[in-house]
Amino acid sequence: MSSSEEAVLTAAEGGVLTITLNRPEARNAVNLAVAEGVAAALDRLDAEDGLQVGILTGAGGAFCAGMDLKAFVTGERPWVEGRGFAGIVERPSRKPLIAAIEGFAVAGGFEVALACDLIVAARDARLGIPEVKRSLVAAGGALIHLPRRIPYHVAMELALTGDPIDAARGYELGVVNRLADPGEAVAVARELAAAVAANGPLALDASKRIVRASADWTEAEAWAKQGEIAGPVFGSEDAREGATAFAEKRAPIWRGR
Repeated sequence: MSSSEEAVLTAAEGGVLTITLNRPEARNAVNLAVAEGVAAALDRLDAEDGLQVGILTGAGGAFCAGMDLKAFVTGERPWVEGRGFAGIVERPSRKPLIAAIEGFAVAGGFEVALACDLIVAARDARLGIPEVKRSLVAAGGALIHLPRRIPYHVAMELALTGDPIDAARGYELGVVNRLADPGEAVAVARELAAAVAANGPLALDASKRIVRASADWTEAEAWAKQGEIAGPVFGSEDAREGATAFAEKRAPIWRGR
């Protein structure tokens, strides 16, 4: 077993791939093994037709403490070419991905969560980007994503003070989708994943692509580009199956074509 396989565990069940950061002794901090393990897991998620959704979580009651500073000072890179920090922040999976947070997601750990499409967090979890407290910059996506998702002044406060917020505050701001009782984040994420996985794979792919890209489109571009992405879905076998199953009052059988 390689170090990346030991640092990141995967388990597939019911169309859902659970990806677990497995360095609890280091608070699941990101080193090269974690970055490579996450990248490999995302490659698997996107490649296997039987997988619809991913859940990303951490072992040992914590999500991720960010970059492994001890590894960093020795020159070890915590990123993967083409995917960026932690093997995810610059190019996440094509398929939907849910972060399930226990304990804390701070610094690069919060940026890993922000790279996911949905976030489930335990009520007592802490979220934040404390990099400025160490004269570092949250350059793994938080400074790009947060101003697009929460009010400007709140994003600026998180960036400039480095102070964390609790999951309940994250839920109020809309950065957390669902709250869970402590210890139940993965269970709640699985419920959410099941609701996503029940849907048509072509429609999921197109919907995610449009939502992620549309922030950079003008209104005129949006209608044209949306049509390019969504058009083939409307003409697919799955679209016909969805309509037929609805009329026949049965669950659809997706073919992915």
